[in-house]
Amino acid sequence: MIITAPLVLTPARALAPGWVEISGDSIAAVGEGTPNGPVDVPLTGTLVPGFVDTHVHGGGGASFDAGTAAAAATVTDAHLAHGTTSMIASLVTMSHEDMDRAVRELALLVADGRLAGIHLEGPWLSPLHRGAHDPVLLENPSSERIAHVLELGDGSIRMVTIAPELPGGPEAVAQLASAGVVAAVGHTDATYEQATQALASGATAGTHLFNAMTPLNHRAPGAVGALLDSDAVVELICDGVHLHPATIRLATRLASDRFVLVTDAMAAAASADGDYRLGPLDVFVRDGVARLADGTIAGSTLTMARAVQFCVNVVGLPLEVVLPAATSRAADHLGLARVGSIEPGYFADLVELSADLDVTRVMRRGSWVASARSR
Repeated sequence: MIITAPLVLTPARALAPGWVEISGDSIAAVGEGTPNGPVDVPLTGTLVPGFVDTHVHGGGGASFDAGTAAAAATVTDAHLAHGTTSMIASLVTMSHEDMDRAVRELALLVADGRLAGIHLEGPWLSPLHRGAHDPVLLENPSSERIAHVLELGDGSIRMVTIAPELPGGPEAVAQLASAGVVAAVGHTDATYEQATQALASGATAGTHLFNAMTPLNHRAPGAVGALLDSDAVVELICDGVHLHPATIRLATRLASDRFVLVTDAMAAAASADGDYRLGPLDVFVRDGVARLADGTIAGSTLTMARAVQFCVNVVGLPLEVVLPAATSRAADHLGLARVGSIEPGYFADLVELSADLDVTRVMRRGSWVASARSR
């Protein structure tokens, strides 16, 4: 199958016009100008790689916390319709029993390619910056518990968010790094010095920068300052609720080649306002904003497509700057193979965007799926 488009963003290159040849579930060739063979699908929009969301809890009314294949399928299908072809299933703080069950079940979906990996966002978080995590279930990290969960995951756990100032925190960061798992600083009350030490010990990322961490102060730079003053990859939730547009512009200038877009989406993403659950906690979604009863933000209702639109249309960033943060850089961040770029040998995960950046067509692994616009 040969697909043409007025513009193909790989995203390393801009091909105008461009073409992509698909063979089975993979990309066979990519080029600029006129393809050698007959065109099967002439597109009119911009062709980009499928989006890669490395921090997502739910969507379509379901949550990965349920730990079932049916719930996971609902989540992935909901986000797939909006162009997300690869995602990391994020789990909030829960009991050991529930986490073990969820990790065990989700690892099977990683093995068969439905999911790209698992992210543990808890329980090793600061009670002072817990966000939408049950404070009763938070705990200090222990090497035994971490080793147990990693063994259950059988290589599927790609990232763990941790508050490095907790007792056992520095050792946990080193343990995760030595196991090949990305240790991310987040939900933390760490000082600049403590966060910097965590980065020196092997942490390589910051979970939803600015949110649920010690803020930047001119005399006490905090975790935000440490992450910006480093080479760490930093997540940004660009929905107009978590971060002001000016804050996004500032962060993307300071971390121009190391910011990634994430949704941190909960069950209400690609669904309706209403009452939901995030792990063991009740969440109330009104006007697309998810909050706990006390007003704490409880994840987002964002899709990656909307995050890209917001960054371009509201923040004012060029699509060429935003796109890697939603595709190739996100994939590279967690070592995801064959996704995030339109290059020979990569999976045929493609998205067509309209002039206003709506998702009009989606392909995953060489097969077209129904986009949100076509439903």
